[in-house]
Amino acid sequence: MNELELKYGCNPNQKPARIFMKHGEDLPVTVLNGRPGYINFLDALNSWQLVKELKEATGMPAAASFKHVSPAGAAVGKPLSEIDKQIYFVDDDAELSPIACAYIRARGADRLCSYGDWAALSDVCDAACATYLKQEVSDGIIAPGFTDEALEILKSKKKGNYNIVQIDPSYVPEQQECKDVFGITFEQGHNFFEINEALLDNVVSANKEIPSDAKTDLIVALITLKHTQSNSVCYVKDGQTIGVGAGQQSRIHCTRLAGDKADNWYLRQHPKVLGLQFVDDIRRPSRDNAIDVYTSDEYEDVLAEGVWQETFKVKPEPLTREERAAWVAQQSGVSCGSDAFFPFGDNVERARKSGVDYIAEPGGSIRDDNVIEACDKYGIALAFTGMRLFHH
Repeated sequence: MNELELKYGCNPNQKPARIFMKHGEDLPVTVLNGRPGYINFLDALNSWQLVKELKEATGMPAAASFKHVSPAGAAVGKPLSEIDKQIYFVDDDAELSPIACAYIRARGADRLCSYGDWAALSDVCDAACATYLKQEVSDGIIAPGFTDEALEILKSKKKGNYNIVQIDPSYVPEQQECKDVFGITFEQGHNFFEINEALLDNVVSANKEIPSDAKTDLIVALITLKHTQSNSVCYVKDGQTIGVGAGQQSRIHCTRLAGDKADNWYLRQHPKVLGLQFVDDIRRPSRDNAIDVYTSDEYEDVLAEGVWQETFKVKPEPLTREERAAWVAQQSGVSCGSDAFFPFGDNVERARKSGVDYIAEPGGSIRDDNVIEACDKYGIALAFTGMRLFHH
């Protein structure tokens, strides 16, 4: 099939809309269920590139959770810890395949932003992954294949209208790509740049040690950034993004946004949060929203008398600002990537507050010495990759 008609474009007034192959060849995607829209396919094709490259770079199954053409989270398929299972709400008896672990961790990076996501898998979707995804609010999924059982499970979502897209994993795009903006056609070479450990060889800080696990985390960060709307900064720990700051005009705002998300991810592991007793049959989005508010300065919004009873069986004690700060201060071993150079040392100052010990960024700022000095102040290992990763 050469083209696929869509319901409408980015908005309902933008009609007609379609995806098609301009030279008449077949589309590399097949819709197995549902009716994906314009934004769905933007998310699907961007997220597929991310997970495909993560799998190629790390050798591990990879997954991503996309919203509005940027990842809310991405991860490789490392096993889940007991804490992971708690904060990602995995059933005790759940089957956990590597690709299921990858998606659970990708979605768990920022559960609030993953609400209504587009899921992407590097490997065939199995029943274990489909069973977890069935419980979540999601718009669709793209993968190179689906087992019969997984397909049956996913087709039952959204009253049978869940979007399921299969992509040919051997598909390679043309060297040149085009898009129209305001009636004017832009053309550029597709970004085939390969991200691997060799990018991390130029360590310019006093601390030259970047352990193997941290190198994997930096690769996860850089590949994620390659497919994130710029400007962007990404924090990664143990093979999963824990904070993505995307589409900000100022790089320090990217660093703060990603750092705040990383802090929120870590706060969900606080004993007070793990001990929250939710009312029976609470919906997952309501629970996620309640946790997000409880761990913020607005915690009274869910703890006020007459309100907390809607969410909790027992009224929780507040998680104070002092307790939050003390908990986040324990964080360490985090890796941070940036899609372009840090122009000032203030980015390093913010990153280290969220436990960052390793940074990879292109370098090339006239203030590189200030950035290196800030890293040396905290013993952070800094690698200059020499490669910008803007994505628009």
